[in-house]
Parts: sequence; structure tokens; C-alpha cells
Amino acid sequence: AIAASILIGMGALGTAIGFGLLGGRFLEGAARQPEMANMLQVKLFIVAGLLDAVPMIGVGIALFFVFANPFIG
Repeated sequence: AIAASILIGMGALGTAIGFGLLGGRFLEGAARQPEMANMLQVKLFIVAGLLDAVPMIGVGIALFFVFANPFIG
């Protein structure tokens, strides 16, 4: 149970850091080249969707290990 909670927490922490970096780089790029803001925004949403999948996969793996632990018996 402790390992599952660490798995969920680290996945969420990594995703939060990734979202912060992604948003900062988007604002920096849009400020430097305002005419590219629309293209950058599309790429921002694509990468944000991929980043959002990381904690979801972590929760799925953690729940698998909690309820159907393959390492026991």
C-alpha cells in the first residue's frame, strides 16, 4: 500500500513539474513570437494531454498492485 501511494504521488509530482515547465515555456515562446502563439497553443494542448496521461497510468498500475497483487502467491 505504501509503494502504491508513492507511485501515485511521484507520478503526480512529476506531472505538476512538467505542467509548470510547459506553461512557462509556452508563455516565453508566445511573448517572443506572438504570431506563432496559435501554433504553440496547439502543441501545448497536445503535450498537456500526454502529460495528463502519466498520473492516470500510475493510478491504474497502483490500483492493480493493491487489489490484484501478482507478487503474492
